[in-house]
Amino acid sequence: MKLSFYSPDTSTEKELPLFTARVSAGFPSPAEDHMERKLDLNELLIEHEAATFFVKVEGESMIDAHISPGDILIVDRAVPPKEGSIIIATLNGEFTVKRITYKDDSLTLLPENDAYEPITITEDIDFSTWGVVTYIIHKAR
Repeated sequence: MKLSFYSPDTSTEKELPLFTARVSAGFPSPAEDHMERKLDLNELLIEHEAATFFVKVEGESMIDAHISPGDILIVDRAVPPKEGSIIIATLNGEFTVKRITYKDDSLTLLPENDAYEPITITEDIDFSTWGVVTYIIHKAR
């Protein structure tokens, strides 16, 4: 899987309207137009600015986790991985995106696509966790 890395630009503020009315289907009624405040996506999506990166995905090993080619992952290097986290890892010098799991004192990286095999980390594998995926951005169409 090939990944492209980008740093977030938090020098500008782009606040967008945040509506408090819930939408189950369709558009909100003008009578329910409850714009409460502005929403800054940097504030919402980035907790540790200096440790956060955007990563563009290529490959299909995580499609069942709704991560597709072209998606942008928001990755925080300051967040420790825990059971079930989706992480960016390095395996023998290559970057990959996988779900991390711990079983019987071993660490395994799970793809979310049946066409790919899980990777059990052994002493023979040069492995490190690069960061934890905190958000996935993809087009709805």
